[in-house]
Amino acid sequence: MKLSVVIVNYNVKYYLEQCLCSLYRAIDNLSVEILVVDNASMDDSEAYITERFPNITYIYNRENLGFACANNQAIRESKGEYVLLLNPDTVLSEQTLEEVILFMDAHPEAGAAGVKMITHDGRFLRESKRGYPTLAATFGKLSGLGRLFPHSKSLGGYYCTALDMDGVHQVEVLAGAFMLLRRSALDKTGLLDENFFMYGEDIDLSCRIEEAGYQNYYLPYPILHYKGESTSKDTYRHVRVFCEAMDIFFCKHGERYGVIGRWLVRAGIHLQMCVRLFVLFVQRLFSFPVKEMKTSFQRGERFPRFLVFGEEATIHSLRVLLKRNGLSEKHHFVVSNEMSAVDGHGSPFISLKGFTHVVYDCRAFSFSTIIRLLSHHRKMGLSLGIYNPESRVLVTPDKCYI
Repeated sequence: MKLSVVIVNYNVKYYLEQCLCSLYRAIDNLSVEILVVDNASMDDSEAYITERFPNITYIYNRENLGFACANNQAIRESKGEYVLLLNPDTVLSEQTLEEVILFMDAHPEAGAAGVKMITHDGRFLRESKRGYPTLAATFGKLSGLGRLFPHSKSLGGYYCTALDMDGVHQVEVLAGAFMLLRRSALDKTGLLDENFFMYGEDIDLSCRIEEAGYQNYYLPYPILHYKGESTSKDTYRHVRVFCEAMDIFFCKHGERYGVIGRWLVRAGIHLQMCVRLFVLFVQRLFSFPVKEMKTSFQRGERFPRFLVFGEEATIHSLRVLLKRNGLSEKHHFVVSNEMSAVDGHGSPFISLKGFTHVVYDCRAFSFSTIIRLLSHHRKMGLSLGIYNPESRVLVTPDKCYI
């Protein structure tokens, strides 16, 4: 068995379905097993997913055991030479896995590899490549100086902003949303630390991989990451869990910072938690808009407006779906596929005025083409929607329409 793919699901069955659709297209030439661990989802994920993907191993937990524990459950059952930790709110290009495995096969010193992740509107996700949260890097991140001095290896070190996003780089920290691990390296480091309920476990594992004598690599192969559809970012619980995870990491690996450095960083973490909790309290108290508002409402639209590319039959079923969901805005439909619409929504013959989303039919367009078009035309600011004509589900970062 060449590869074991491990996905932890929590109440995101439509994102998971889309992730699995892209995954199956990416494993045609590989020997792969897929293991899904469900952390007590309440959206009927198990029945929905196993009916559509009967060949996967589906493990259902009766309580939410956390990200690290759930991954470890599947890793213990897995048999692959490599183990891929993958988030359910990701979409892979058809070539991604083969390219990453070819790199790993050619570089035995590589213990783990991550990839270039892009958001739902085509922006590069800085979490794709990171450094250890040193004093300077942490200060640069919290103060915003890392953005002002992106070429500074110290202040911009948290997100390795000095490194080209389109190059191959040795980095210190990889993201758990896509982390391909060499089995032999994992045998030396041990599994994910289950003291981390959510967040921080990827930093800890990256650190232990390097301590075991291996290297972590960032590879510029693009995937889509809706980023956090499994979790809500604007909640008291998220802020508390995230800051507690960072505190656990510094308690565990604090020797590299010295006594004073560790004290300063931990004090900064607790101060950040108090400030963010206070901001959330004020937002709730006065009904201020939160940071991550839906794209359609940011633009002053009452409802989203879709620019749709797809086959004629797909467009017909999508019209029915939109009408059923009360979306009677002036959408625009383009009968096309990736051969006839090479530039997609970047075509000079299409006006984007008033649209909030671009929607692609995943039967008419490959996932690699969809990701390429989204990344290439990221300055146009449209959010991505992907329509699956087989399940008749439209997945967007805001909502899934059925």
